Amino acid sequence: MRIISREDQEQRERAVLADDAACAADSEGRARSSSPDALRTDYQRDRDKILHAKSFRRLSHKTQVFLASEGDHFRTRLTHTLEVAQIARTITRALGLNEDLTEAISLGHDLGHTPFGHTGEAALSAALARHKGIDPESPAAGRLYRHNEQSVRVVERIENGGAGLNLTFEVRDGILNHTGNLRAETLEGRIVGTADRIAYVNHDIDDAIRAGVLCEADLPATTHAVLGADHSARIETLVRDMVETSAATGDIAMSEPVWDAMMELRAFLFARVYTAEPVMAEVEKATHLIGNLFDYYAAHIEEVPEDYRAISEGDDLRAVTDYIAGMTDRYATATYQRLFIPHALSY
Repeated sequence: MRIISREDQEQRERAVLADDAACAADSEGRARSSSPDALRTDYQRDRDKILHAKSFRRLSHKTQVFLASEGDHFRTRLTHTLEVAQIARTITRALGLNEDLTEAISLGHDLGHTPFGHTGEAALSAALARHKGIDPESPAAGRLYRHNEQSVRVVERIENGGAGLNLTFEVRDGILNHTGNLRAETLEGRIVGTADRIAYVNHDIDDAIRAGVLCEADLPATTHAVLGADHSARIETLVRDMVETSAATGDIAMSEPVWDAMMELRAFLFARVYTAEPVMAEVEKATHLIGNLFDYYAAHIEEVPEDYRAISEGDDLRAVTDYIAGMTDRYATATYQRLFIPHALSY
């Protein structure tokens, strides 16, 4: 039996992958030099670093949309991440691009998400705005905390006691630029950005149906006509269209009708699911919890773990932000109860 070395895999990438694929041997490298691995390419090594990171494990107890405690089958931030990775790898493989790079970016793209999903992100931004003297309702407040930027901070500074994971430039670029109108430098990074939307649009519908917030028939008929009338059909249509359109255009893209249908579903989710009563019933509670935790630790900075204070470079609000952003839903809740809920005295 022959050993397949890192060099063998790098040569195979050059021979097999598409001309515009990101080959590991051509990486722009890491912030700090390190000896190459004997068996793994740099992107494989990055994937494994993320997989073994504490921040990655904590994703299993962070909310996607519906609190995981409401049922065992609702998505968490971890299962969302795995679904993104699966969709992105399928597209990447079909286009002859680098699956290892795509997987590494996918696994790391949400490491900076707060507890309680996007509600936590908004609450953290509002808390930061108050302490910085900025109107919490202003557009500037919403830019104070962004999960993609925090994800990069996690892999560059927070993990390993401030040393970070020392990932390659391409993985960090893909993590930073996976959301909104941002555009990663590699095709693999651009795939993750769209795979993220494909994943959450579809699994959030699935979870909303499970929660009784809506049924399949409630979805717009126009999207059924373009994408299909069930979960599997929609994902298959979106993935196939993305592969075919990207192959035809030479960039990562969807056809206009399919893209428009996906964005119509996304708008539908904001109108009917993300603001639905079962979700909104918890939003005010989670917002209050995050805000109170932030205020408490900003006033008692000595109670923030030393690791976070050490890497904040004297910025107390930065230390508090890093600490709270890294909490899981249950840890944040337990901490709130410990700090603010009276406990019975035992004699």
